[in-house]
Amino acid sequence: MNTRYRTLGGTIFDVANYIVLATIGIVAVLPFLYVLAGSFASDTELTRRAFFIIPHSFSITAYKYIFSTDTILHSLFNSLYVTIVGTAVNLIFTVTMAYALSKRGTWGRNAIMNLIIFSMLFGGGLIPTYLVVRDLRLLDSFWALMLPGAISAFNLIIVKNFFQELPPELEEAARIDGCADLSLLWRIVLPLSMPVLATFTLFYAVGHWNNFYSALLYINDPWKWPLQVLLRQIVLLSQMAAGSADSVDYNYVQQAQQSIKMAVIIVGTIPILLVYPFLQKHFAKGVLIGSVKG
Repeated sequence: MNTRYRTLGGTIFDVANYIVLATIGIVAVLPFLYVLAGSFASDTELTRRAFFIIPHSFSITAYKYIFSTDTILHSLFNSLYVTIVGTAVNLIFTVTMAYALSKRGTWGRNAIMNLIIFSMLFGGGLIPTYLVVRDLRLLDSFWALMLPGAISAFNLIIVKNFFQELPPELEEAARIDGCADLSLLWRIVLPLSMPVLATFTLFYAVGHWNNFYSALLYINDPWKWPLQVLLRQIVLLSQMAAGSADSVDYNYVQQAQQSIKMAVIIVGTIPILLVYPFLQKHFAKGVLIGSVKG
């Protein structure tokens, strides 16, 4: 049996790696922990302590202010609906188009790929996109947040390349057994593509959840606002309250504004963080797709 001996230089290198990675991890996590603690801290503690992880006095005043009405719950439902349905639309369009383009016998395959690459380099801009959405009568509709970006050109190319790497013998055997194209895609290709699907599901879902600007442009009905837009309005209202407060209450409102901002960050971040553990198994493998492997 071969015994692996570690040199002093290799041990020092490993220890240095652990120290550097641990430092980066702490630097990345500490700000989030501070925001989480600050959202539960009292207004006075936020002004007296520059940084803390555990608040001395526990308070949920900021969350009471945010959840004072059922409007935020409705906006949360809107964001969940746009994220779930929009991600499903993204995956359906991306997978079906990528699968068709991965076949060498597809008519006009090269021309379509050139158009896709062209769309990655040149875009119509904000005004033409808005005019298209308006003329399609998608304003004040959730479809305005899903259809304009239904396919990401970059993601499409990655998925297409992944499909091309699958062994053709599997498809040939399935066709001998009588599988049609859609049945072959559903029963053979997709089960083998879980890593890439999980990866881009997470990317698409995060994109929809954080999509603030499109909703600000296309959604005028406050009842259809997603969570990000409503949280922005809450922050603006708290700032207006601070600006219009009299000299007696100004400091209190200014302090409360900081805790409200931190609570808003937590409310907007936690839901999408809960999705990652369910996709972690396939995500770690999927991020390596297309990379150089030795």
